[in-house]
Amino acid sequence: MNSKTQKSSIAGPAGTLEIAVDLPAGAPCGIAVIAHPHPLFGGTLDNKVVQTLARAFVQTGWTAVRFNFRGVGASAGSHDEGRGELDDLLAVVQHAAPAGDRQVPLALAGFSFGAFVTTHAVARLQASRPIDKLVLVGTSVSRAPAAPIDSAMHNRTLVVHGEQDDTVLLVDVMDWARPQALPVTVVPGVGHFFHGQLPLLKNLVVRHLVSPAA
Repeated sequence: MNSKTQKSSIAGPAGTLEIAVDLPAGAPCGIAVIAHPHPLFGGTLDNKVVQTLARAFVQTGWTAVRFNFRGVGASAGSHDEGRGELDDLLAVVQHAAPAGDRQVPLALAGFSFGAFVTTHAVARLQASRPIDKLVLVGTSVSRAPAAPIDSAMHNRTLVVHGEQDDTVLLVDVMDWARPQALPVTVVPGVGHFFHGQLPLLKNLVVRHLVSPAA
């Protein structure tokens, strides 16, 4: 993301996982783990939306941790249609914010396929540890079912979708969100990758991160 981005690797379920860490200016207020879009369609930790999410977290005092799913970049393994990728995400969370250290606030975020995987990570983690903030952008809900977000998480969750997204249709996201009464922030005239509107996306995420959860 910038010259100060720290790139390294950790041991993952299928071998090495490549990670990138960006630190805030002062003492971090927590750890944010951010998941990238679909590996088979060019998704990497350097995706512009993923970098925008990282910038929003860093600006508001979080340490932002991006990573490449298995089979992407320097990460070992091969694509596993979300199952292994969930294990990858959970491994990064355990590395960056170990379950035993419950004093460190944890945030999760994802874009597209990464948001889909993140919903399942929330479902897996929420019984054992608090998740302070959740950000889902362009959430993939049609190729594979995204997990519902527990109602107790709604006031800590931001779901953002482009009105003209032709990769994940807005109507499908609304069909996923409606039974949960989960609010969706719709950005008018914007497609899946938020071309020309990344600053707006960043501002929406920053506003969510600085707002207190009720």
